[in-house]
Amino acid sequence: MLEARSVAVVGASVREGSVGNQILVELIEGGFAGEILPVNPKYEQILGHRCHPDLAEIGRPVDLVILGVSNALLEEQLSLAASAGARSAVIFASGYETPREGVASLTERLARIAREAGMALCGGNCMGFANIEKGVRALGFYEPKGIRPGPLAFISHSGSGFSALLHNDRGLRFNLAVSSGQELVTTAADYLRYALSLQSTRAVGLFIETVHDPAAFREALEAANGRDVPVIALKVGREALTRQMVTAHSGALAGEDGAYEALFEAYGVLRVESLDEMADALALFASGRRAGPGGLVSVHDSGGERALLVDSAASAGVSLARISEATEARLAAALDEGLLPVNPLDFWGTGRDAHTVITECMRALLDDPGTAALAFTVDLTTEDSPDMAYTAMAKEVFPQTGKPMAMLSNFAGGIDRTSAGQLEEAGIPILEGTLTGLAAFRHLFDYRDYRARPPVPAVSPVDAAVRERWRARLFTGEPFDEHEGLALLADYGVPVSPAEVSEDVDQAVATASRLGYPVALKTAAPGVRHKSDVGGVRLGLDDAARVADAYREVSAKLGPRVTVARMVPPGVEVAMGIARDLQFGPLVLVAAGGVLVEVLKDRRLALPPLDEFRAMRLIDRLKMRPLLDGVRGAPASDVEALARAIVGLGWLAHDLGEHLDALDANPVICGPNGCVAVDALVVPRSG
Repeated sequence: MLEARSVAVVGASVREGSVGNQILVELIEGGFAGEILPVNPKYEQILGHRCHPDLAEIGRPVDLVILGVSNALLEEQLSLAASAGARSAVIFASGYETPREGVASLTERLARIAREAGMALCGGNCMGFANIEKGVRALGFYEPKGIRPGPLAFISHSGSGFSALLHNDRGLRFNLAVSSGQELVTTAADYLRYALSLQSTRAVGLFIETVHDPAAFREALEAANGRDVPVIALKVGREALTRQMVTAHSGALAGEDGAYEALFEAYGVLRVESLDEMADALALFASGRRAGPGGLVSVHDSGGERALLVDSAASAGVSLARISEATEARLAAALDEGLLPVNPLDFWGTGRDAHTVITECMRALLDDPGTAALAFTVDLTTEDSPDMAYTAMAKEVFPQTGKPMAMLSNFAGGIDRTSAGQLEEAGIPILEGTLTGLAAFRHLFDYRDYRARPPVPAVSPVDAAVRERWRARLFTGEPFDEHEGLALLADYGVPVSPAEVSEDVDQAVATASRLGYPVALKTAAPGVRHKSDVGGVRLGLDDAARVADAYREVSAKLGPRVTVARMVPPGVEVAMGIARDLQFGPLVLVAAGGVLVEVLKDRRLALPPLDEFRAMRLIDRLKMRPLLDGVRGAPASDVEALARAIVGLGWLAHDLGEHLDALDANPVICGPNGCVAVDALVVPRSG
């Protein structure tokens, strides 16, 4: 499909502006070197090409059939294409028809036709594709001609997003751009694998709503890592109402977007928030340069815009480099009197010998071992003074370093496109906004850090007999009580509070005495998942009388079965859990815990298994993280112990997640002497 040598256009037309005509125009003016075969019984010739009455009359299979027809004709024409031996097809139309009871939808029927014939299928409801490197444009609408191939691939569920990037005026050049639409057969994973097969691909952009083939998509992301090709994703739809994973707090917190958060974290996918941020990130990665150790240095001709960058860097999460004393001395020697040799650097002084001053300052900063990348942060307005030409300075310095370097403009609307074009021709990235440009540098540094992560051990640390025992227990589907849930956690290395089940008041008192006061008493009634919500929890019971009173209150309301557990010293409450996503399987969740767990919604998710490095990343990215370091005189918590507990939970998810609908450990109380799970909810998989 993507490298077709023969293309049949069904619904070809002589009428200018029609889809059937534009398909031919795009092929011809796009430089397609293969065979173009218009198909329409109304015409004998269109745009210099013989027109065939139908696909069968062509007399031989073609590589690609582009269906420029309405929904009403799609099934018939795709069936004819399959019968004629076509290897692939593109469908622009939506594939919608009025639903009929007992009849498969049109899209389902189209997918079946293509699959049974072994055809690749782009769409429906798409704008086609442009394999610019190979000269194949399967497009039904106007796109710019004369586009030169470049090092970027772009795969989009949004047809408008696809067209917008092809129409860019900022030098972003693509080897492949695909509007994949509904992905009835061929998916983003297939296009991504193809893009990775092109040696020219330096980065891939994705604009996606969902993933239609999760296993293949993960394999493609693994292949991208193997080729060291960064994948930059704009994932939309995160605000959709949760429709699944709601059997426990972990599922509700994961929501619709949790799986993608975990997936992108696991495979180093760089998530952007807008097409502008996507464009800046693609521009930076297109140069092929990678960040080394250190942070960002930036040079400015404005004190005010330097302050803007400092504020924006903090907001964007970009670390600024700490330069050495030797670099400071080198800067001081180059700068006009009164200018401070610091990073970020305001180089604007008298304006005398500006070219020498500015280029020497950039070289000094780039030579510093703490510099990972440089931003030449000036507004690329029109230049008319040769000795003040920032374009010339950038073109001089850029080839003298192997470190990432980009022009960063604070205002896209002020950029002189002639100057920008000269810089882009020299391979110098141009970032067109303060926040989006800094986000691009953050993605550059995040990708560096991802590539440096150690691999996760491949073998579960839990004994095979233990794994099999719990697998068999979960497979029964019978409910777990809290005591059994805590035992499961303990077997996977998660510290738990000592607890026992009691069935009457005397047993509860005896258990409390044996465990040691103070204790907590909680209902163990079958079917009660969130005990505090039904008044089934009593805490801080410090003698037998209080235990007996608590037992009578709880049992009278919720039944005789209770759990008695030793109280854990106060600490910071964290929630941990496992939620099962329908696409990507078990997810590990870490969140701010306690009774407000779903109100605070401060959580991070990951795909299992995890190591301590990755577990610590989850902890460090929580908003409540400073609480673990101690506030208002409270001692610091043992964060390493919490990380080890998360690793254990990750292996539980890895080993047993296929048999779980959800698992909550909330709260896990963290203090200076470790962390302890004091409650557990385990929901075996229901189907």
